[in-house]
Amino acid sequence: MTDAICPCRATDAEKRDYADCCKPYLEERRAPPTAEALMRSRYTSFVRGEIDYLEETLAPDTRHDFDRKAIAHWARQSQWLGLDILSTEDGREGDESGYVEFVASFVNEGQRYDHRERSLFTKIDGRWYFQEEANRKNEPIMKGRQPGRNDPCPCGSGKKYKKCCGAAA
Repeated sequence: MTDAICPCRATDAEKRDYADCCKPYLEERRAPPTAEALMRSRYTSFVRGEIDYLEETLAPDTRHDFDRKAIAHWARQSQWLGLDILSTEDGREGDESGYVEFVASFVNEGQRYDHRERSLFTKIDGRWYFQEEANRKNEPIMKGRQPGRNDPCPCGSGKKYKKCCGAAA
């Protein structure tokens, strides 16, 4: 895959090779320098089934209910179509927090989903982490069929849908 277009850039005008984009974070465990770079690498980890990376990049205080088995199953069963970054607010190298709004598109069980989210990222000891969804009560998260109560939440938090995005519904 090192010569392929990085999954996080599949729908961007600025396509980059995986080796020059997310590989340093996923395979070499370098710290992403910005919240957006972390968001892109987390999307790529879903595409590649890199579940360890998903857990490692969750803020430590949010890992207690990460469901590795459910997330791995969901990631494998999904066909990933692309990631569109809609906006970023702060989250640069010198910042301590930032927001990334994005749409991750995928097909699961024959149904297409466009998962829209505005996520909060925080920097702890110089490293970026996914903290939480910032807007789950204000906007619809998904178009299409909603996941079941006990399915892993499509936002990637590692929680069951009923305890995450489904709790706001």
